[in-house]
Amino acid sequence: MDAKGKPAGGRGGRSSGVAGGVWLREPRAHRDALTLDRIVATAVDLLDADGVAGLTMRRLADRLSVAPPTLYWHVKTKDDVLDLAVDAIFAEVPVPSGPWRGAVRALVLAWRATMLRHPWSPPLLGRPALGPNVLERTEFLQGALASAGFTGAHLAAATHGLANFVIGSALTQSTWHSAEVLAAARDHLRTRADAYPTLAANDHLADQDWDALFERGLDHFLTGLAGGR
Repeated sequence: MDAKGKPAGGRGGRSSGVAGGVWLREPRAHRDALTLDRIVATAVDLLDADGVAGLTMRRLADRLSVAPPTLYWHVKTKDDVLDLAVDAIFAEVPVPSGPWRGAVRALVLAWRATMLRHPWSPPLLGRPALGPNVLERTEFLQGALASAGFTGAHLAAATHGLANFVIGSALTQSTWHSAEVLAAARDHLRTRADAYPTLAANDHLADQDWDALFERGLDHFLTGLAGGR
């Protein structure tokens, strides 16, 4: 352990205290009643309440009623906690069944709904994601697309396209959720209608059924995929 009471390194002395590193280390034996599941569940609660900026290792330890060194027996860094929390919420996404198009649609809709319940999560989905819940659903998505005939670069493009679409949508909605922000943006466009005539004429920032808008876009995406096989 280092001078602060933290474990000094990863397996074989190799440091992996970076985003995604938690999945590349073997779990450590521990000598207390604290469990990793409890740490992760508490971290998700803190993230839901205060976002990524509000999660610190000291706050997490305080919420768990343990000293910080005890917490470090289970997780090395805040990055570990974030990676584990992201994977934990993916367990809320049901793995569907049935023909590829309906199954992919159901998976993507459930994925988006989960991110919106946990609005801190979309910005974190660019991190290395190697947890079992993420991998199981990614495997399902690629398997469903492969069953539809996508292979090679076409399979990669379809997978990344769907992932980027749903993450981008959730990120946009979680960022623009404030009525004050929406009103200010609409005023900004209205006063600059000469410069942005199309944006001003098609007010997509008006009271919007975000769910219906996303589903319409997803159906366009899936129709394009079906026609391009």
